[in-house]
Amino acid sequence: MKNDWWNCHLGWGRGGKHQRKRNRDLPKFGEPIQNVTVPIGREATLSCTIDNLQTYKIAWLRVDTQTILTIQNHVITKNHRMSITHAEKRSWVLKIRDVKESDKGWYMCQINTDPMKNQVGYLDVVVPPDILDYPTSTDMVVREGSNVTLKCAATGSPTPTITWRREGGEPISLAGGKEVTSFNGSVLTIPRVNRLNMGAYLCIASNGIPPTISKRVMLIVHFPPMIWIQNQLVGAALGQSITLDCQSEAFPKSINYWMLNDTIITPGERHEPSTYENTYRVVMRLTIKRVENVDFGSYKCVAKNSLGDTDGAIKLYHSTLYLDLEDAFHEAFFFFPTTKK
Repeated sequence: MKNDWWNCHLGWGRGGKHQRKRNRDLPKFGEPIQNVTVPIGREATLSCTIDNLQTYKIAWLRVDTQTILTIQNHVITKNHRMSITHAEKRSWVLKIRDVKESDKGWYMCQINTDPMKNQVGYLDVVVPPDILDYPTSTDMVVREGSNVTLKCAATGSPTPTITWRREGGEPISLAGGKEVTSFNGSVLTIPRVNRLNMGAYLCIASNGIPPTISKRVMLIVHFPPMIWIQNQLVGAALGQSITLDCQSEAFPKSINYWMLNDTIITPGERHEPSTYENTYRVVMRLTIKRVENVDFGSYKCVAKNSLGDTDGAIKLYHSTLYLDLEDAFHEAFFFFPTTKK
């Protein structure tokens, strides 16, 4: 800054008594101003140490705006968060309370010698990460087979890094069939999404300033029902109890029921339909107690949702074999003679 500018603001001329004493040593800085890093909301302290100040004056200035903040023990700026303290007769301490991100920058300690002496120190204000509502993705509903893009935007100082993880630790699917447990980047693209990709994704923002913050984005994948049947041909003897099984997958959740010869089976004394659900998977079971002749025939397990419907067939036939499948399994694989060597 120019000497005239300094004198104009302070109202001092060049002919002061201190300037006529050329034989006296001029003031000098005792040590450099230390750069300071402070979290937002805390107090920042910048210290300027001067030896042999004599009758000269010291001021603190904001470099980028050329604003005078303090002169000697007086606060000039209208910023009520700033104060000045004269410590140990040689240190002039500028304090800034409740530091804001806008306080970041260079600060100058200046002595009105001719020529002027000054030194600067930097105030860095660090800000913990914060995830923006926009353009960060919200919960998404997509059709199976479509491409999905999840976005996460965060502010903070230093600039936060973005990491994606799945809440349950499942792998993240990327292009080319690659799978990773975490992905670094603000934009996550999942090509040809499938039901295995469904679930909660965590956008995690961190910059070394606690706390680390995350946002949960739910990815919901819609697909029509599909049915798998392990045993499509089941034999039963009269009077025996038997259970028919089929498995379906669908989302939104499907409506599931059983039919015999195109007639819907309702729960009764001898017929007991049941379902066991796990997210989009459903195990459908039909237990028939004390099988009668009327129970033999073609059964269908049916699954329907808003995207479609499907069914699978199981034929129940009359069998004279009284060993059930479990007994047959044990007899074939567990009850075998020991061979002596």
